[in-house]
Amino acid sequence: MKSPRLFGPVTLFLAMTSLLHAADLKIGLIGLDTSHATAFTEIQNDPTSKGHVVGAKVVAAFKGGSPDIESSITRVEGYTTTLREKYGVQIVDSIQDLCSKVDAVMLLSVDGRPHVIQAMPVFASRKPLYIDKPMAGTLRDVHTLARLASESKTPFFSSSSLRFAKTSQAVRKGSIGIVTNAWCGSPASLEKTHPDLFWYGVHGCESLFTVMGTGCESVRRGKTADGKIEVVGTWKGGRTGTFREVEGYQGQAHGSLGTADVGGFDGYAPLVAEVVKFFQTQVSPVPIDETLELFAFMEAADESKRRNGAEVKLSEVIEAVRRR
Repeated sequence: MKSPRLFGPVTLFLAMTSLLHAADLKIGLIGLDTSHATAFTEIQNDPTSKGHVVGAKVVAAFKGGSPDIESSITRVEGYTTTLREKYGVQIVDSIQDLCSKVDAVMLLSVDGRPHVIQAMPVFASRKPLYIDKPMAGTLRDVHTLARLASESKTPFFSSSSLRFAKTSQAVRKGSIGIVTNAWCGSPASLEKTHPDLFWYGVHGCESLFTVMGTGCESVRRGKTADGKIEVVGTWKGGRTGTFREVEGYQGQAHGSLGTADVGGFDGYAPLVAEVVKFFQTQVSPVPIDETLELFAFMEAADESKRRNGAEVKLSEVIEAVRRR
């Protein structure tokens, strides 16, 4: 008499699939006033989506929204409906409730000003946290978030999706040697409630810091020939990095071993993959010192504008934050 087969091929496959899904991290979203909420959810929740990232699933969300920013408040209900009806995401009434239902959190609110308040319950729960761009609405709040994360021992990082474009990452990893100078550009639409580059120029600035790294000492802000924003930074050792307001996402870096195009946009999947990996390992892919310097660069650009294009040291704007 033959022994009964405990697991046929189909049964074994279904059992393994069930285990894999059971192991998925449960992700919560804060802020449904940006297309990133639906885009990031699709990449994680829909196995048929382009660039699908395994290992995590969005299960709950807190709506948020800022009444004084039209592009925020007019989008909340539409994105909420999509998340609830298309992806089965539970909509909760508080961030505290959200934290009780998930393993990790993506703070996506398009308005950077409430990020500190919205992050505090997450820090209290010590759930790993990703903060979408802009990290905050002021340089002071950027530093506050870093301090609160450190004090609560909560793993976190913030980044634009532009950081993880293949061309920029290749240069960061040494494909053209030591970068001596570079320029990166992106659109830079303004929002009166935020410093100029925080709102959208942060994308191109993130690309610039991806290829240049830290070490920026001062900034001068001017205009391109066609009247758009141009910010030139001076790095230690005489290296220079420039942000330009342009159409699309582009740039070029010059190094000791050659030249390369940089600053492209490869979609959201590379960022989401890094975020999920971070949630799994709790190791940030972006050094916090680099993020703090990036925002000091953008704040110094605003200060240079106020001074009619005069050179402004990053140490000056950082010290101003510490004195407040």
